[in-house]
Amino acid sequence: MTQPNVLIIGAGGVAQVVAHKCAMANDVFGEIHIASRTREKCDAIANSVAEKGSFKKDAILHTHAVDALDTKQLAQLIRSIDAHIVINVGSPFVNMSVMDACIETGAHYLDTAIYEDPTKICETPPWYENYEWKKRDAFKKAGVTAILGIGFDPGVVNAYARLGVEYFDADTVTDIDIIDINAGSHGKYFATNFDPEINFREFTGVVYSWQNSQWQTNQMFEVKRTDDLPVVGVQNSYLSGHDELHSLHKNLNVPNIRFWMGFGEHYMNVFGVLKNLGLLSEQPVKTAEGLEVVPLKVVKAVLPDPASLAPNYKGKTCIGNKVKGKKDGVDGEIFIYNIADHEEAYREVGSQGISYTAGVPPVAAAILIATGDWNVGTMVNVEELDARPFINLLNQMGLPTRISDKDGDRLLEFA
Repeated sequence: MTQPNVLIIGAGGVAQVVAHKCAMANDVFGEIHIASRTREKCDAIANSVAEKGSFKKDAILHTHAVDALDTKQLAQLIRSIDAHIVINVGSPFVNMSVMDACIETGAHYLDTAIYEDPTKICETPPWYENYEWKKRDAFKKAGVTAILGIGFDPGVVNAYARLGVEYFDADTVTDIDIIDINAGSHGKYFATNFDPEINFREFTGVVYSWQNSQWQTNQMFEVKRTDDLPVVGVQNSYLSGHDELHSLHKNLNVPNIRFWMGFGEHYMNVFGVLKNLGLLSEQPVKTAEGLEVVPLKVVKAVLPDPASLAPNYKGKTCIGNKVKGKKDGVDGEIFIYNIADHEEAYREVGSQGISYTAGVPPVAAAILIATGDWNVGTMVNVEELDARPFINLLNQMGLPTRISDKDGDRLLEFA
């Protein structure tokens, strides 16, 4: 594929990272475009890319206004700019309409989070089977590549899961525990790192995990673990429901796959108050004046914009997979992980570390589509792809992967 044009959907903190990283790779890509409902937000990102001199070759970031829920309007934009790759980092609510536009136009599709129906929370698993996977045949028929959940988690951790399975003897892996720790501080009383409407939805419903080769349900904050992790030290995390489980359980022969999210006591206390007051509900309520409001949208309106947290964010993140299995017949455990730094991310692209970890991987995947390594002409989840070129590319792009095993702790790279 000769220097494909790229269209970025969305204009939040992750989109800012994607824009900068696409600009840094514009010797691989052609023209780079960004679109969201609010063109001014796109213009601000374009200005940031220009100010930091991110383009490898002289170019500009083209900006557009588009309603990504309007498939016809989006397809028209894709055709008008001749976009070959669409990186969807808008709200997960728009995934299905963006997919339809890509199928119609033949543009390859990438996203970083699973589709959500705005009226439902924590539907019956597997979530991908409820929506995205139903479009696999349409992508295959069109010969279009769709890579689902190619952020960090989901995304990079899916690749880590595959690498963990490949590290051990065949069919011996018993456990994959994905651990996501943000050991940073944004200095605000309370905030979320992504869209609050999406963040809170993850933690207000039932927690699904894959245990003993079947779905298990728990309540949020019910099950806790403590780990002594590289760089960030001793950290508590809690069994949480998360996207990657809903493909890994099917694509990897592993009986126990769990996701653990780190939370501080303060976050849990404030979250508990909001939830107990009904302020995290997505169901409309009427005020005494007869005004209909959605409590969750009100909370979103009063919390800081996640993108605004970046300038004062300090500390590091640690995200990785602990994998148990047999190596040469002997029981063992490895940890495959990444450490990211909030301040370094801000210096490079003007975003905080969590946006950085989510925004770099889809650009790496887009490069691999452009080079042909991941241009598979159908819909896949990340663990179905060869992880090695992806990990090598991430090592070069600011997200180095390390492995800790019986031989010590080292950079993970492939010849």
